[in-house]
Amino acid sequence: MPLTADPAEHPFVFQAAFNTGSAEILDSLYEPDAVFIRRDGAQVTGADRRSANGRILALGQPIVVAPRQVRVAGDLALLIVDWVIEGHLAATATDVARRGPDGLWRYVIDNPFGVDAP
Repeated sequence: MPLTADPAEHPFVFQAAFNTGSAEILDSLYEPDAVFIRRDGAQVTGADRRSANGRILALGQPIVVAPRQVRVAGDLALLIVDWVIEGHLAATATDVARRGPDGLWRYVIDNPFGVDAP
């Protein structure tokens, strides 16, 4: 999955990766030590992050994203993104992405349930 040099496009790259149904492709959008905040509020990384995303992928339905805000400060970006998996889940994510040395953006913190997570 090609990454993007434009942080405003990163949510759409996520949508395309998610909709492949592949946890491996989806995980390529994260820095190696990136944190995923599960719906129960637990922070996970590595294999646990892939597993948490895999449980959402297992719904077998596409995701649709609608970015609300993208705020950039140097090599960091705050992404506020509404998303829906029709008939299953919907929330507003609060995510942090970082521009890597290659100029491409990857998640550092993925908080898909935003303020709804405990």
